[in-house]
Amino acid sequence: MIRKCEESDTGRIFFIVNEAARAYEGVIPADCYHQPYMPMEELKREMKRITFYGWRANGELVGVMGIEPVKDVTLVRHAYILPQWQGRGIGSLLLNHITGKVNTSRLLIGTWADAQWAIEFYRKHGFNLSSDKDELLSTYWDIPRRQIETSVVLGTQIHRSRSFSNLE
Repeated sequence: MIRKCEESDTGRIFFIVNEAARAYEGVIPADCYHQPYMPMEELKREMKRITFYGWRANGELVGVMGIEPVKDVTLVRHAYILPQWQGRGIGSLLLNHITGKVNTSRLLIGTWADAQWAIEFYRKHGFNLSSDKDELLSTYWDIPRRQIETSVVLGTQIHRSRSFSNLE
């Protein structure tokens, strides 16, 4: 049920990201939240450097997660599951899948500091909060200063035999 996303999936990825990102409304700083959360032009730029994988159910994508190799690490980018499909283990399956695609020894994820559900999800899967988050966000991401101020980074070392059996 997991497959690499293609350019023809752009519209569906746009829908998934923006529907799932509604969870940020009233949680992250108001000056950082807008709709659409990710405009189409931004998504198209992101798709040029990020490889997305998606979970299909009932013949359509219901969740996506991307990876982006940057320098000596790999970033988890834009991990979103449609709200009605959350809590079924799809995020865990996608994370396990993309971990197998990583060619670096370190996997990093940046998320909003107030998105406790996301932080707990990654911690459950062996990621730890990084104390040097400002340096990491400045080195590996191209995001505004305000987003750096209000975000965290979690990381884990990749071991080739690693797999997640703990479903969400």
